[in-house]
Amino acid sequence: MNGKVWAVYFSATGTTEKVVRAIAEKIGGITGMEIGVFDFTPPEARTKPRDFCADDIVVFGTPVYAGRVPNVLIKYISAFSGGGAKAIPVVLYGNRNYDDALIELKNTLEQSGFKPVAAAAFIGEHSFSRVLAAGRPDEKDMEKAREFAKMAAEKLKAEYISTLNVRGNEPVRPYYQPRDRRGEPVNILKVKPKTDEKCTNCGVCAKSCPMGSIDPNDVREVAGICIKCGACVKKCPAGAKYYDDAGYIYHKTELELGYVRRAEPELFV
Repeated sequence: MNGKVWAVYFSATGTTEKVVRAIAEKIGGITGMEIGVFDFTPPEARTKPRDFCADDIVVFGTPVYAGRVPNVLIKYISAFSGGGAKAIPVVLYGNRNYDDALIELKNTLEQSGFKPVAAAAFIGEHSFSRVLAAGRPDEKDMEKAREFAKMAAEKLKAEYISTLNVRGNEPVRPYYQPRDRRGEPVNILKVKPKTDEKCTNCGVCAKSCPMGSIDPNDVREVAGICIKCGACVKKCPAGAKYYDDAGYIYHKTELELGYVRRAEPELFV
């Protein structure tokens, strides 16, 4: 076998990366295969999709935004060439729900020539918050990720690999729409982060933005789209980035109050 076990992911704040790499490394340790990593978080990494071969095993991870795979990634993911590689789609959500993200990722990979054999939904600290699923994926989650990797590796040894079924709707539902207590939609699509006087112009936020939307010469300027991934806010060493939009704050507060229970990973093998 000349293929690799690939960890392929979009991970603005590092939570998806942590889970995907752990699964890939465990499978690599079990199979003796070399590990490859493709992080397509930086905008420059998404100039050209990767091609894979039938001997590859690809652990493919994305975050969940509004119950779906981020819409800015779907076209790019669809352009990958699976080449018959075995795929393990993984999504990571912020403790509310992953809705149809996992089935959407699985189906997209299938359409791109991958063969999904196992899938999972894990939980990470919410991109809006430091208290919703704080510190996750934690050690309990990582142990579950390693267990999942063992299960997937066992399935990969089988002569016949059964069809993979995951939770979700087909066709997939629209993106999750937050609403206020009167049932009116809360629209935060055009909301962008602001910068306060603590900013030291270090440029970490511009380097961290997966959309390349923050001007490195003037980090207070967000010229492009903002997907609310949380990278600039959570990675700013001075704590200078923030959101003050009323709808954003309302939605963040409702999530923090409404989803205090500990959601657990869901595994499909």
